[in-house]
Amino acid sequence: MTVRILAAGDHFVLNRLLVDAIRAELRGDADVEFAQLTLPWPVEPFGPVGEVEEASGTEDELIDALAGATICVTQLAGLTEKVLASSPGLRLFGVSRGGPVNANLEAASRHNVAVSFAPGRNAVAAAEHTMALMLAAMRRVPATHAELRGGVWRGDLYQYSEVGPELENACVGLVGYGAIGRRVARMVHGFGARVLVADPYLPPGALEGLAGPTELVELDELLRRSQVVTLHARLTEQTRGMIGATQIAAMRTGAVLVNCARGALLDYDAVCDALDAGQLFGAAFDVFGEEPIPAGSRLLSTPNIVMTPHLAGASKQTAAKAAQILAVDVARYLRGQPLLHCANPDALRARE
Repeated sequence: MTVRILAAGDHFVLNRLLVDAIRAELRGDADVEFAQLTLPWPVEPFGPVGEVEEASGTEDELIDALAGATICVTQLAGLTEKVLASSPGLRLFGVSRGGPVNANLEAASRHNVAVSFAPGRNAVAAAEHTMALMLAAMRRVPATHAELRGGVWRGDLYQYSEVGPELENACVGLVGYGAIGRRVARMVHGFGARVLVADPYLPPGALEGLAGPTELVELDELLRRSQVVTLHARLTEQTRGMIGATQIAAMRTGAVLVNCARGALLDYDAVCDALDAGQLFGAAFDVFGEEPIPAGSRLLSTPNIVMTPHLAGASKQTAAKAAQILAVDVARYLRGQPLLHCANPDALRARE
């Protein structure tokens, strides 16, 4: 029996990546055919679709494309109650993201649709981007580059009061120690830095075997001791707003603050206040409380901030890894094996 798979890619996780990864993983073990739908992200921003957040396209176009499909693989198509009710043959919905935020998991379970996802797909890219922003903020690369291109030679920035810190022998504090934080730790160790980690959910032995000095400490101690603080925590109700004015005031004078995790972890007005007051040397952000940054935001005028528009995970390897992680679970599903990354295993049990 031929299994129909919908590849609902976009302009980052391309349909050809999804299709090629599934074909390679199946190695001819199953008779499959593919339908394709190309969603408009990132040419058009994602947003709410039905009751889910951070999705692309429309419910109706996805319903039409899912006709006869048993499996859908996508990055941003919205799996909503309406889509599920209109797609009775759907059994597996693969989301090529670190978490399936564009899927209504409760509704998927009610309709016996398993939802898989792709944890760790962008860990390397995000860690490398963190390092790029960290170093750019410490050495004021974007600002001096822009001034030089404008014909201004800022030799005055060689003054002791203006220069930034080095990473060698510095103390770098990691708030959160998941797949990205662990890679950042290895990278800063390569620069000769010492690492402090604040993460209440670390399992025993998580800091063993690292190439450089690493300590597990409470957040207040990390803030007090670190020359660089970089955020890698997941966004939960407990971590939302975890770094505000009080925490920033506890940081060392002249420290650098980096956030490539989630915008809601941080009070950006408090960061701007600290930069204006000279308490922080610099800051670097890839994520923001509101995206895109609204006109008139202080982030656009406060000096010594390095910013990128939520691009930390944007690498060709991230797109390929995302497709590959999904392909493994598609193949496992078709072979009757347990999924490796299932967000709602109750949907699978209901069909047993």
